Amino acid sequence: MGVHDGHRDRMRKRFLENELNGFADHEALELLLYYAIPRGDVNPLAHALMDRFGSLSGVFSAPVELLAQVKGVGTQTAVLLRLVPQIAQRARLTDLERELALNTRARVGQYLLELFSRERNEAVYEICLDGKGKLLACRRLGEGSASAVNLDIRQIVQNAITFCASSVILAHNHPSGVALPSQADQGATLRAKAALESIDVRLEDHIIVADGEYVSFSESGYLG
Repeated sequence: MGVHDGHRDRMRKRFLENELNGFADHEALELLLYYAIPRGDVNPLAHALMDRFGSLSGVFSAPVELLAQVKGVGTQTAVLLRLVPQIAQRARLTDLERELALNTRARVGQYLLELFSRERNEAVYEICLDGKGKLLACRRLGEGSASAVNLDIRQIVQNAITFCASSVILAHNHPSGVALPSQADQGATLRAKAALESIDVRLEDHIIVADGEYVSFSESGYLG
């Protein structure tokens, strides 16, 4: 057993006894790197990743191609660093979907803040609900520009029909950090509302998420 093997065993023992309590961010990252790089000292690599991307969150949010540019990070390691937070997010979303009826603005907001937490570009989602606000489906409709989202009206209607929705909530994010709807957002939303009404489905809301906050079209009077 080499000196690095002993260090790895001590780190694992610390985790098993106290989980991540007492670990610095770079140490937590180092522990994860053990499972992609089975031999050697990965502490310098953990520091290099933190220096390059600024924080643990920055490392986990970085694209695979940028992670792989850091010396010592191969494709396998880069994929692991992208995979772990996305699996954790999926687990949290699954719990929210199972436990929460999305029948209040606060519950919808909680769900959407988690949903958009790892989106780097502007994206739009459609949430299909039953008559009691239970989630039937959440579908990513695509990406839009930083200034306005392009809503695929036909796809929105098709999803509502497919999942037998009683109501629909649309949502998109503003990576710029300003959660205010543009005129293009408002116009597209009203077109979606009219199309859904033609099949007797209610557009419950359109919500914009930005910088940990959200704005409701319904509460702001934009749905008419």
